[in-house]
Amino acid sequence: MRWKLKTAAVITPLILGACTTTDLPVSFSARDAGFATVEARTSKAIGKRTVWAQSQAETVAASKQVRAMVQGKTINAETAVQVALLNNKGLQASYAQIGLSAAEAWQQSTPENPVVSIGLLGIGAPEVGLYRALESMIAVNLLDARTRKQRIAAAEAEFQHAQMQAVSDTLALANETREAWVNAVAAFETVSYLKRAAVTTDAAAELAQQLGKTGALNKAAQAREQAFNAEMAGQLAQARLDAQLAKEQLTRLMGLWGQDVAYYVPDALPRVPNTVSGHRGIERLALANRVDLEVARLGLAATAKAYGLTDATRTLTDLEVIAGAEIEREEEDGEVETSISPQIEFEFVIPIFDSGKARLRKAELSYLQAANVLAERAVNVRSEARAAATAYRSSHQIARHYSDVVLPLRRTIDEEALLSNNGMITSTFDLLNDARERIGSQLEAANAKREFWLASAGLTAAIYGGGSGGGGAGGETQIAAGGGGGH
Repeated sequence: MRWKLKTAAVITPLILGACTTTDLPVSFSARDAGFATVEARTSKAIGKRTVWAQSQAETVAASKQVRAMVQGKTINAETAVQVALLNNKGLQASYAQIGLSAAEAWQQSTPENPVVSIGLLGIGAPEVGLYRALESMIAVNLLDARTRKQRIAAAEAEFQHAQMQAVSDTLALANETREAWVNAVAAFETVSYLKRAAVTTDAAAELAQQLGKTGALNKAAQAREQAFNAEMAGQLAQARLDAQLAKEQLTRLMGLWGQDVAYYVPDALPRVPNTVSGHRGIERLALANRVDLEVARLGLAATAKAYGLTDATRTLTDLEVIAGAEIEREEEDGEVETSISPQIEFEFVIPIFDSGKARLRKAELSYLQAANVLAERAVNVRSEARAAATAYRSSHQIARHYSDVVLPLRRTIDEEALLSNNGMITSTFDLLNDARERIGSQLEAANAKREFWLASAGLTAAIYGGGSGGGGAGGETQIAAGGGGGH
């Protein structure tokens, strides 16, 4: 009888020593790996707090904070943004990507486990003699050790990229929420103006009907007033629908549902400030602070690290060293003979047809692509910064023109028309028509105010990132609560 055993027990200490795990960076193994960067950059850009909820208890705590801020209250833009950063589940998914990248870097810093095999082999019988062999073997991937440093560097670059992408997602959500708040409040302000206009058109239609009964107004004139009143009713119904949908969009971005949706927004946007700064040097600020530009830089760095890894491994797909020892014991005629034979072999897997040139070419083109993306992003950042500053200044001038020139003129017209009507110089229909035109001017002024606050939100977005052409908001462009009451 013959037995043969391969066992790890006889592996040389030298081989085992080569397989020890390297120390891991604390940031990779930490529970909130890399999130401190997101918190710091978010606070710098928009002055808001964000959390990464990784347990049920943390999620419940965040929900309680949100409920305390919104339930039954009229919220301003700053509250809406803060709620979104605490409660939006899509943002939490983005934060999870940081952890996934950290885990990948953690795994790459850990050497590949060796392959250990054991075996027992025996031949013969007691009456003819007994042969036994114990054999051990360990296989170590040398290519893994050869490229570990490059793989860790590539994983670290991806980790940093994930951090900056999470910052960009945070700023994008903040900017989108701020714009949604502006749109919702502006929509309800439009409803309030149209409700006043509807009162005027109702009065005009009623007056036309009464004059028609007396024969003082023909059917065509009566129909004209009735048609205008019916059209105003349709516009008011559409404005109410738009306002509800705009508020629902805000609710969705804040991640609210159930009882938490019982909140209100102001009846009107805040007044436009008297003056605004010129924002000189905005291109320089954007180039220094834009998160999406940093994301493109990190993408280029990650591609470069991946290119180096491809170049190092393009001609070898596997490289292993197999080492061990074989112990043989043979018993014959009552005598036992033992012999030990150390063994070592190298195993190469070299591709015959794939020389790695295609993979290297793909890596080169990927790097060139990332470099051009970065160059384009830099050009766009400067242009977006200039456009945001221009839109901010121009929208302010337009909004102030309506509030300082157009609306005062309309008030003067109304006052003079009322005096003329009291003196029987103008008709009641002329007075009502002036009132309708005043409502039209107020709607245009409200729209100009809305455009200013949207441009205000986009200004800091152009500096820090996060908007469609740059997003985020903060600094002097932050919006205070406007108007009283709410919807």
